[in-house]
Amino acid sequence: MRKIEAIFRPERLLAVKNALFEEGFISLTLTEVKGRGVQGGIIERYRGNEYLVDLLPKVKIEIVSNDSDVEKIVKLISENAVTGKPGDGKIFVIPVEDVIRIRTNETGKDAI
Repeated sequence: MRKIEAIFRPERLLAVKNALFEEGFISLTLTEVKGRGVQGGIIERYRGNEYLVDLLPKVKIEIVSNDSDVEKIVKLISENAVTGKPGDGKIFVIPVEDVIRIRTNETGKDAI
């Protein structure tokens, strides 16, 4: 099992979510986050003054899946989150040792 964490622009959320749902990947966790990558932020202008906005709004989705689905999920996210501009985000794939469904005590793949 693997946990896929994807952090990307909030305006791409609907496209990513719809693409995942259409392929049957319904379960996910969404968190609104702020952060920055190597670009370090952006310069905003307000009433003639410049301000460095170094923590930009992003969304983070987390999906735990079987190993066999990881490539497909990563591809769906990559294709639908991209704008081609700096700050498009990152995808992390992390091993998951076990999963336990609290309601039924199912474990492993049965609990996903």
